[in-house]
Amino acid sequence: MFRYGIDELTVKKVIRIANGDLEATLTSEAKEKVIACRKKVEVIANANKPVYGINTGFGPLCDVRISTDETNLLQKNLLLTHAVGVGKPIDKTLSKLMMICKVHSLCQGYSGIRLEVIERILYFIENDLLPVVPEQGSVGASGDLAPLSHLFLPLIGEGEFWANDTVVPAKEVLIQHHLKPIKLKAKEGLSLINGTQFILAHAVTGLKKMEYLLDLADVAGAMSIEGYQGSSAPFKDELHKIRPFPGTIEVAERMFALLYRSQNVDSHENCERVQDPYSMRCIPQVHGASRNAFYHLRELTEIELNSVTDNPIVLSDTEAVSGGNFHGQPLAMSLDYGSIATSELGNISDRRCFLLLEGKFGLPRLLTTGGGLNSGFMIPQYTTAALVTENKSLCFPASADSVPTALGQEDHVSMGSISGRRFNQVLGNLEKILAIELMYAAQALEFRRPNTFSDIIEANFKVIREKVPKLEGDRLLKDDIDAMIELVANQAFILK
Repeated sequence: MFRYGIDELTVKKVIRIANGDLEATLTSEAKEKVIACRKKVEVIANANKPVYGINTGFGPLCDVRISTDETNLLQKNLLLTHAVGVGKPIDKTLSKLMMICKVHSLCQGYSGIRLEVIERILYFIENDLLPVVPEQGSVGASGDLAPLSHLFLPLIGEGEFWANDTVVPAKEVLIQHHLKPIKLKAKEGLSLINGTQFILAHAVTGLKKMEYLLDLADVAGAMSIEGYQGSSAPFKDELHKIRPFPGTIEVAERMFALLYRSQNVDSHENCERVQDPYSMRCIPQVHGASRNAFYHLRELTEIELNSVTDNPIVLSDTEAVSGGNFHGQPLAMSLDYGSIATSELGNISDRRCFLLLEGKFGLPRLLTTGGGLNSGFMIPQYTTAALVTENKSLCFPASADSVPTALGQEDHVSMGSISGRRFNQVLGNLEKILAIELMYAAQALEFRRPNTFSDIIEANFKVIREKVPKLEGDRLLKDDIDAMIELVANQAFILK
C-alpha cells in the first residue's frame, strides 16, 4: 500500500501504481494537510494583498489585480488558454504517470487545491480515464504548462479521453460516469498546470527501459566476446579496484560472471593475441560510465517524484511565495546526460558488430561461409550505423538552449520536455542496435562449436535460436531483425 503525500515515491513504485500492481490511497493524514492548506488559500484570496496567481494575472500579467468575483473564472481560463499542445499524443501510460505524480505532489500540502479536485484525479487514475495529451508545446519552465493543461481539461468538462485507441470528448465520458465538471476555485488551475510532471513521466519510463538495456548491453558484449574469442582478463576485480568508479566495478563483475566457466573463452586465454580492441576490452569503462549516468538520473528523478513543483507555494495564512520550483533544469540536464550515456551503449555495440564481420580469428568474413554469392550479415551493420548516427544527432543537449517566453517574464526556460522525449527516442534506437548485435553474436557462436559457453550465454543463445535460425545462405533478414527487436522489447533475455 502506498500513501499519497506521506510515503516516499520511487521509480519502481510509481510504475507499479500505474500498472495496478501497487495500491495507492489517500489517507486521512494527507487529506488533513490538503484541507489545511486550502484554508490558507481562501484567507489569502480574500485579503487585499496581491498574491501571484491567486488574485493576480499570470506571467507578464502578474501586475493585473483580479477581483474576488472573477477569481474562479481566472482559473478556468488558465486551463483553456494554456492547452496549446501540438503533435502526436503521448503514450497513455505517460498520461497516467503524470496524474500519479501530480497527485503525490499536491498531497504534500503546499499547493492549496481542494480535496475534491484531487479525488476526481484519483477517480480518473483508478478507472483508467486517461486524457489525451499532445507531445509538443512545453518549454519546461513555469512547469509543463501545455501538456498539463491538456491533462486536466477533462476536470472542467473539456479536452478528450482515450477509449481504447480512439479519442472521445471528455464531456461524453463524464456523463457516462455520472460526473459533473468541476468548477475550479482560487489557485487551483495554477496548481494543476504548474509542475514538471511531463518531464518526470518521461524520466520514469526512460529509466525503466534504460535499467534493462544496461544489463542487456553487458549480455550482448559478453556474447560478442565469446564469438570473437576475446579475453576475460580485462574484467578482473584487481584491475578495477584501483580505479573504483561504481559503474565500472559493477560491469566488470557482471562481465566476469557472464563469461564464468566458458570453455570457449578459457581455451583461448593463452593465445598469442596480446589484447582485444577497445569495444571488447573497455566494456567496463564504457558501459560503466553509462551506469553512473543512470544512477545520477535516477537519484534526481526520485527527488523530483517527492517534490512540490507548482507555484506559488503556500507557506502560511499570509504567505504564498512565488518561486521557481516549477523550473525543469535539474531534470533537463540529467536527461540530456542520460541520452549521451544511452547513445554510447549503441556506439560501442555497433563497433562490436563491425569486429564480428571482419573475418578474424576463425570467423568467416561477414559471418557466412558462402561469401561472394552471399552477403551474409554485411548489411544489418549499415542499420546499426544509421541508428548510432541518429542517436548522436539526438544528443545535442536541449537544456543548453533557452528561448524567452511570456514577454520576457519567463526569460530562461529548461526545454526539459524535449530532453525527456529525446531520451526515450535514443533508448528506442538502442533496443534495435542491441537486437542486431545479439543476432550477430549468436551467428558467431555457431563457428565456435563444439566449444561450450557460460550457462547464461548458452541460455540466451537458445532464446535467440527459438526465434531466429542460423544463417546458412542469404535470406530476408528483415524478419530476423524484427524478431530480435521483439525479443528485446519484451525483455525475453536472461540477464543474471
